[in-house]
Amino acid sequence: MYPLNLSIIVPLLNEADNLPELIAHIGRLDPAPQQVILVDGGSVDGSVAIAKSVLESIEIVQSIIDWHIIESTVGRAQQMNAGAMLATGDVLLFLHADTELPADAIDNVQQAIAQYDWGRFDVRLDSCEPLLKIVGFMINKRSRLVSIATGDQAIFIKKSLFGRMHGYPDQPLMEDIELCKRLKKIARPACLKSKVITSARRWQQHGTWQTIFLMWQLRFDYWRGVSPNVLKQRYYN
Repeated sequence: MYPLNLSIIVPLLNEADNLPELIAHIGRLDPAPQQVILVDGGSVDGSVAIAKSVLESIEIVQSIIDWHIIESTVGRAQQMNAGAMLATGDVLLFLHADTELPADAIDNVQQAIAQYDWGRFDVRLDSCEPLLKIVGFMINKRSRLVSIATGDQAIFIKKSLFGRMHGYPDQPLMEDIELCKRLKKIARPACLKSKVITSARRWQQHGTWQTIFLMWQLRFDYWRGVSPNVLKQRYYN
């Protein structure tokens, strides 16, 4: 099997605290991705400068992986689309800055992409709280049932198909949900049992039950046609 030509695209917005570990983590993947593109959307915490500094100090990472740091207009969809335009990989993997891939993620994607055009990982929240373990389980179960993934699940897709979809839809929230809705009309996803580990900080900051209720309410309202602009205000407020 030939090595997978894969580009990882990471949208950033005020992720200075996560960047050193994010870059180190990607550098430890075995095999490594061919390319990593960090796309900043207007951070005010020095994320771009910190990313450049970390990369300059890790020469071995730079020699193995083709790293890029670019800036884009604010908005995760716009950032990921900007990264995809620069990507040279045959497969694109969209990774949130607070999400950690399993060590063998590239092999997992290579095996999946031989049979599927797109897919996602299972997810585990980085918390020992029993309720959040259940939340992770339910996210994975729901995703399998409806063939919809969230950005926390590290969506991957053949670049050619991503181009046919014209990238992520230009909307401020639910861009991952909308892309999956369009994709599953063409092909079902690979639902990898291998788990990414994502931050539980939103649940911890705002309360687990409150966050669960908010997420389900936002999804229901999006399903019934409420504008993503309206949902964005409720999500961030």
